[in-house]
Amino acid sequence: MRIMAYYVAIDIGGTSVKYALADETGRFLDKGEVPTGLPETGIPHLLDLLADIVRRYQARYKVEGVGLDTAGVVDAERGTILLEARNFPGYTGTGLKAWIEEQCHVPCAVENDVNAAALGEYWLGAGKGARSLVCITVGTGIGGALLLDGRLIHGASGSAGEVGYMHIEGGEQDLEASARVPWLLETVARAKGIDVTALDGRKVFDLAEQGDGDAEQAIAVMLHRLALGIGNVCCIFNPERILLGGGIMARQAYIRPRLDAKLERLVAPALRINTTIGFAALGNDAGMIGALRNLLDKVEQKG
Repeated sequence: MRIMAYYVAIDIGGTSVKYALADETGRFLDKGEVPTGLPETGIPHLLDLLADIVRRYQARYKVEGVGLDTAGVVDAERGTILLEARNFPGYTGTGLKAWIEEQCHVPCAVENDVNAAALGEYWLGAGKGARSLVCITVGTGIGGALLLDGRLIHGASGSAGEVGYMHIEGGEQDLEASARVPWLLETVARAKGIDVTALDGRKVFDLAEQGDGDAEQAIAVMLHRLALGIGNVCCIFNPERILLGGGIMARQAYIRPRLDAKLERLVAPALRINTTIGFAALGNDAGMIGALRNLLDKVEQKG
């Protein structure tokens, strides 16, 4: 009789740590979420939190390894943070892989959160079967990831696919600064003369669907800039599939026709004719699923 192998998947986000116990098929057997406490409690508290999550599962199951994804630029081979993300002061240089392996005595693999989400979508989501795949997430920031034949492309310094740093509109602003969700909320709040805390992405799209001119205009500008970024990706990588993720991308019915119209106007047909634009399917689980896939791939390569 075959004994089931158990793994822990952990997703370190800006405000919370999501975690799960999973098997090698990507099926979650248990899930949870806790606040990171950042930036107030600091990185040492975060590290203790991660080890405690793994140990709690180890007390009940024979855990074979830990797949971890995190915000920030990651050295995927060493499992260290090359460049900290917003809300993570002091994170640069943190050795997540070494910490988990020393504290919990199991193999650990670490990947950037958007890279992991892309790998998850390729394995079990909307990216299945795509030989070349680009994933772009739009949220508090804008991130990207590149896959070729199911393998992540990291680049020379681990920053391949970081489309948020791409400069658009004459080079004055990068894509992240001019099209992320906080920009959208601030733009609508300023137009209406209200406090930005009164809005979130859902409310802005609700307003737009009700015909509110301020919300419609702000979303139109955001989609124009995203289309420019997507067009640049088509020029450079010419992928078979581009997936868009992040909470606001759940409003596909509103976004898709408007984004398609802008792409048709801004991107030459020859550059996009064989590229399918789609939407991520795994939601908040994508990062953990990809973190698990990354771990399994690393274990297989060593074995």
